[in-house]
Amino acid sequence: MVLSLFSKKKNDQKSTANKSSYEPAEGLTLESDPLRQCVQLERYGLVIAHRDHWKNHPQSDLIFQSVLEKLDESFALVPQGYVSMPQTVNDCPGCPEIDVETQEFLLAKYPVTNAQFQKFVDAGGYADLDLWPQDVWPHLIDFKDLSECPAPRFWQRGRHNKRLANHPVVGICFFEAQAYARWAGLRLPTEAEWQMAASWRIRSSAQILRRYPWGDALDTTRCNIWATGLGHTVPVYEFESGSAPNGVLQLVGNVWEWTDSDFCVTDKEERPVVGDMPMKSIRGGAFDTYFPNQATSFFRTGLACLFRMHNVGFRCAMDIDHQNSSAQKTN
Repeated sequence: MVLSLFSKKKNDQKSTANKSSYEPAEGLTLESDPLRQCVQLERYGLVIAHRDHWKNHPQSDLIFQSVLEKLDESFALVPQGYVSMPQTVNDCPGCPEIDVETQEFLLAKYPVTNAQFQKFVDAGGYADLDLWPQDVWPHLIDFKDLSECPAPRFWQRGRHNKRLANHPVVGICFFEAQAYARWAGLRLPTEAEWQMAASWRIRSSAQILRRYPWGDALDTTRCNIWATGLGHTVPVYEFESGSAPNGVLQLVGNVWEWTDSDFCVTDKEERPVVGDMPMKSIRGGAFDTYFPNQATSFFRTGLACLFRMHNVGFRCAMDIDHQNSSAQKTN
């Protein structure tokens, strides 16, 4: 099921990703046209959130319609629902849980790719202090690649491996994921929102609850985990049969995903579990997740905020209220 949220027209993501739906106005270049530059960099959330700022642009209506179409292609609606999250390290039957209600929101259909993160790097994202919490500034010097350039951990000379352009970006800590989301005018999903998207626990008479985005049974042909046998990441648009009902792919497998929530759990004596540094929740499992019970819509774990692992990436989310108002202005 695909929900058209803003536009009247939908196109295939893979075939339209690199196409521009308009030409620059006469006398304008990419360098002199900040609005067009934002679109080229895929900073769609920023364009929508500050629409009034661009109202005098000679092609504002055409550009905004293009942005709304691109959002239709790359985001999906997650309906209102609720999740039950275990509160202990060992997620065993009968362990304490809390119910969390989630509001409808938009979630990216795919994790952020190396090619997308390259735009953030090239635009100077690591040097823009407005994107980073002040207490993280001293750590920015450590956010470097294999050649000591500001970039994800496993890149070289500030560049990603072109053969992995459509693979999810990895080797980024929580703050790098958060900075990219802010730069794009988006945000990271909360842990409850992520679980809602993966388990699809909507409030209805049917009370459907999914252990996996596609249903209740593990199927290694629908996800990329250890048992699948690949041993590496794959492009973000693969394993389409493992999508959630709204078309969101790879919520289970390929890479773990950072969320915007602190990882708070207790041991069996109800003592808080704490680490040497603050931890954020990561969800979904990865290509090297050995235990299948860790690659479900319910399994909870966390990672220190500054860790830059080979199997952890992220996807973005977006609030739906101001997007709908922007769509109404355009239409």
